[in-house]
Formats: sequence, structure tokens, C-alpha cells
Amino acid sequence: MRNPFSRGAKPPADVLERAGIERGEGVLASAQSTEGVWLLGTRSALTLVSGTGVVRIPWEQVENADWERDDERLRVVEVGEFGQERPVHVLTLSDPTRLLQLVRERVTASIVLQRRVLTSGKRGLRVVGRRAPNGDGPISWSYELDHGVDPSDPVVRLAAEAGLREAQAELGSEHRPI
Repeated sequence: MRNPFSRGAKPPADVLERAGIERGEGVLASAQSTEGVWLLGTRSALTLVSGTGVVRIPWEQVENADWERDDERLRVVEVGEFGQERPVHVLTLSDPTRLLQLVRERVTASIVLQRRVLTSGKRGLRVVGRRAPNGDGPISWSYELDHGVDPSDPVVRLAAEAGLREAQAELGSEHRPI
């Protein structure tokens, strides 16, 4: 029987060392993908450690994370530049329960505000304000466009800018979007 309080597979010492996790920033959940990549979740970030390198994604830089139960795949999309393709990480995990719970909790905790902006019919975008889940640091702003919405369309750009101004006014923030 699985331990429901388990943090997941225990990463080897060399993986922890390569991850460069700061002292006091313990691993709260971990899993190893079938591709051999270690996923380490801490209070501040998701760190991917592979044979080719280390990718550290602060929770406020995760646009979304989706779990495909049938394929046992976790798809993590990073926040990116307006109109540019987002970095995507797709990993197959056989026992990710605790890690999935942590990802959901930390990503949700990083979202300060979401505002839906329509550009054409029911399609549009979301203006999203994120901050480190511990509440430190400034709010960073980004846009999440619906499928088929053209970021180079002047109508879309104007709607995005108006939505950003409204969201910032609501929070009293003037940080530029990502």
C-alpha cells in the first residue's frame, strides 16, 4: 500500500547537488520521469534535473501544468513573451501523486489576479498577474491567448493593453507584462 504522506521517490544526492537547491529550501515532493528526468518541487520552484542540465522554473513562471492520466504525462508550460511560443516540458511519470498536489497548490498560490478580455466573439485572452507564492516580490503580468487569437492583430494588442491597465488599476500595480 502506498503511503499517502510520501514525498515521492527520493532523489539521489548527486541530483540534489546538481539541482542547486538553496539551504533551507527543502524538496517537498519529487518524482523521476520514465525519461530519467528528476522533478523536484520546493516552496519556490519546480526544478527539472536531467542528464543534459537543470531547469529551474519559479512557480510564478508556470503558466499551466496539465496531467494526462491516460498517458501518465505531465505537461508544464512556462510563462513567455507576448505572442511568442512558450517553453513546454512534457514528462511521463508513473507515481506523481504528491508532486501533482504540490504543483497544483504552488501554481494556484502564485496567481494574484486573472482578467478575461474578449477580442472577437467568445475568443480572447486572459491577463494574469503572478507573484511568488510566498508573497514576496513584485507582481509580474502576462497574457494567455486563446487558440487562434493572433497576437499581431492590432485589435488584440489594444484589448490586451486595456485589460492590463484595468487589472493593474484594480491592484494598484504598474508592472509591465511579460
